[in-house]
Amino acid sequence: MGQLKAQSARVQAAVAARPVPPPQAAPVIAMGPALPLGTFQLGAVTVTLGGFAALEGVYRSRNEAASIDTNFNGGIPLPNNPNYHIPEFRLTAQQSRFDILVQAQPDPVTKLSFYLESDFLAAGSSSNNYQSNSYTPRVRQFWGMYENSNWGLHVVAGQTWSLATMYTQGLLPRHEQVPLSIDAQYVVGFNWARQASFRVVKDFDNQKLWAAFSVEEPATVFNSTVSCPAGTQPTLLPGYVEENTQCGGPNVNPLASYSDNFAPDLIAKVAADPGWGHYELYGMLRFLDGRTTYLPTNTGHNYATTGEGIGGGMILPLIPKMLSFQVSGLIGQGVGRYGTAQLPDATFSPTGKIEPLSEYSIMGGFVGHPTPAVDLYTYGGAEEADSKSYFAGGTHYGYGITNASLGSCALEGASCSAQTSGVLEGTIGGWYRFMKNKYGTVAAGAQYEFIQRSTFAGPGGVKGTRFSPSSNENAVLFSFRYMPFG
Repeated sequence: MGQLKAQSARVQAAVAARPVPPPQAAPVIAMGPALPLGTFQLGAVTVTLGGFAALEGVYRSRNEAASIDTNFNGGIPLPNNPNYHIPEFRLTAQQSRFDILVQAQPDPVTKLSFYLESDFLAAGSSSNNYQSNSYTPRVRQFWGMYENSNWGLHVVAGQTWSLATMYTQGLLPRHEQVPLSIDAQYVVGFNWARQASFRVVKDFDNQKLWAAFSVEEPATVFNSTVSCPAGTQPTLLPGYVEENTQCGGPNVNPLASYSDNFAPDLIAKVAADPGWGHYELYGMLRFLDGRTTYLPTNTGHNYATTGEGIGGGMILPLIPKMLSFQVSGLIGQGVGRYGTAQLPDATFSPTGKIEPLSEYSIMGGFVGHPTPAVDLYTYGGAEEADSKSYFAGGTHYGYGITNASLGSCALEGASCSAQTSGVLEGTIGGWYRFMKNKYGTVAAGAQYEFIQRSTFAGPGGVKGTRFSPSSNENAVLFSFRYMPFG
């Protein structure tokens, strides 16, 4: 027992005599740069949240019974319509928006992106695929993108802004030059669509030159289409029945008409960012089709034709970071669908042949930033379509019919068959971000717009003169927005 105690004492003494190492400092964790507001890491991907809550209102001198998006064509009533004499005021939060961007970089030259953007500016009964694909809940954008920096290659698939849209730089999503307007239908003359597409983009010379080709969802706007659910057809010679649009089937709106299309819209564009300004030029090819049945013989004939257009634009930084000028336009046949006013693409001959309309659209404007918190803008735009009318069997057919009696268009409560020949708009507005910090941004905006709608002339003037009924509208819009991540 004594020996054990002595041995234990010797061990304890040896441990006590052993030198104690100095205390270790806590490990240092390398921290990367601070992520932007609303951005965080989720595994190997970076997630960025965005969007805003909006309260917006509009006062119009003519009653359109519309939300914050103006119907620049058929929505502006002519004098025969009681709504011509009634103003309207509306409040809405429908343009409130949320978005999410997910990005990953599997290797130094490869980048993957996923983007979803949605708002609430739609109603089930008005959903269609003409321009913004406004189904509920509304998908504004929903796409994925693959990029390879070694090849200068960018591939985008999903629903995006059309390649026909003006871009601030390059030709990639999230760089669109969208007017700053509160009006959700933007500005007359602005060329755009948001639709399903597959786009291939190649950049050259350190991203100073760009070339892109896009295959996009087709839709044709005729001056006369199937009326759903009743199914009224365009007026043709007796015995002829036209099949060009149908009421919506599964997973689309049964109250909207959908055109017959056998091929997608094709758009090719080149762009340049030489160091001062941004410049674009593009071509568009569309395919319009339908079938006419001749009932007396129970036979039919397919009609197919093309629409084509040339467009372009530029953005010039007149005073860097303070004042810029932009202009863009599109001219061609059968390209009305790509204009904000939504003029028709085509009409019909007396026997149902599809006839594209010659038309153009143009928009220009200035955007100023007198201080970092203030944006000011003014835009002007025009869209116009030529008439294409026919006379057969004692009756006129087509668009812009020359003998349509229009005298009653000035009489309240009377019928009016006038057809839109063109739309003009001038607008001015601004945004003020009166709070911007780590809690987000709060902004207020106001806008005034004047719109002129013109129609083709017809008999009905004084002493046999020709008469062209027209309408105009004054509108004031305002917006309050909270952007928690911007």
